Amino acid sequence: MAAEQIVSSTMASLSGAAGTCRLLPSSSSYSPRRTKVSVSTSSSLTHSSLRSSSFYSPLPSLVIHNQKHQRRSLNHVANSGTIVITPTCFASDPDQLKSAKGDIRELLKTTFCHPILIRLGWHDAGTYDKNIEEWPQRGGANGSLRFEIELKHAANAGLVNALKLLQPIKDKYPGVTYADLFQLASATAVEEAGGPTIPMKYGRVDVSVPEQCPEEGKLPDAGPPSPADHLRNVFYRMGLSDKEIVALSGAHTLGRSRPERSGWGKPETKYTKDGPGAPGGQSWTAQWLKFDNSYFKDIKERRDEDLLVLPTDAVLFDDPSFKVYAEKYATDQDEFFKDYAEAHAKLSNLGAKFDPPEGFSIDDGSTNPTPEKFVASKYSSGKRELSDAMKQKIRAEYEAVGGSPDKPLQSNYFLNIMIVIAVLALLTSLIGN
Repeated sequence: MAAEQIVSSTMASLSGAAGTCRLLPSSSSYSPRRTKVSVSTSSSLTHSSLRSSSFYSPLPSLVIHNQKHQRRSLNHVANSGTIVITPTCFASDPDQLKSAKGDIRELLKTTFCHPILIRLGWHDAGTYDKNIEEWPQRGGANGSLRFEIELKHAANAGLVNALKLLQPIKDKYPGVTYADLFQLASATAVEEAGGPTIPMKYGRVDVSVPEQCPEEGKLPDAGPPSPADHLRNVFYRMGLSDKEIVALSGAHTLGRSRPERSGWGKPETKYTKDGPGAPGGQSWTAQWLKFDNSYFKDIKERRDEDLLVLPTDAVLFDDPSFKVYAEKYATDQDEFFKDYAEAHAKLSNLGAKFDPPEGFSIDDGSTNPTPEKFVASKYSSGKRELSDAMKQKIRAEYEAVGGSPDKPLQSNYFLNIMIVIAVLALLTSLIGN
């Protein structure tokens, strides 16, 4: 059966129960990190000769590719008559990741699937156990959620629909791992819903076989007997703190709970009866596709019976430690956004094995903004335009006495210089005499 037939999806599938999706890994070849190939400079290098080889198992069901992207730079060695090919292997291709992010944005505009994509990324990462060092036994963001055995875990009910939505993008960009794609989709969904920009890094390596999936029971329940203890047991196992538990809970500002999947919530409310997307379910907030801090406000007030409050939501204002952060986030959305972005990024990295080991960003340097250009006249009373060389000299002197572009000195800079020169002249005169 063709992969396109298996992964095709409509909006109606978003409201269905988890179906059966058999996903089998493929075999793939591994390219060494550094190789040198010497050829005559007169010889031609064809595209096929530079392509990393891989083959796919001829299985009758959907095949999951586990191919590593290989980036090469060609360096001509002077006077040697050879070309040195130095490949650098990344788990994912940065350029394909950027393109995939654009496709995810378009997907969100037409399917309104923000909540389920966030949940997909969380559930792939949320199996992490900090007490286990070995990969992939420790769980975490490793793409294992694409396999049927893990999709059938009770906590993952309905997530097969998220996989169906993303599979065409994965097919289009084979140089992107599932582990990266799940986390990319999750972070992009938050950002596109009006939430904070998540400081993400990529390069996660996929597990290759279903036997590497984590055991069931790693994810939090909605209504445990002791909600506070349960949340701490689950999130502490991941290495997360009380602040991060509360901040991450704020993502419930998006989405709905469907009783046929989770056993919680109403079949329909005034906020969900008309969609968008498949209608039905009960949301935590009135605008359940807008990322803001209304979750904390609504949970605190509990005035609207059409809004959902789970035991694990209510405990955020009942537990003394949780309450400190919940109260703060209910009144300060900027603080919530800042803490949420940090917690989401941390969660998305849990248990992941990165290639390159330090990971990489696709934000085009947006996380490292260019410093403000120094303008000498900003710190003086003069209006004469100075040369670039003079501006650099003044800046160095200015910063040496405690100034900076965003921290002007309290008094006039040039007046300070004149005073210093006068004092030095006086001292020189006294010493000379």
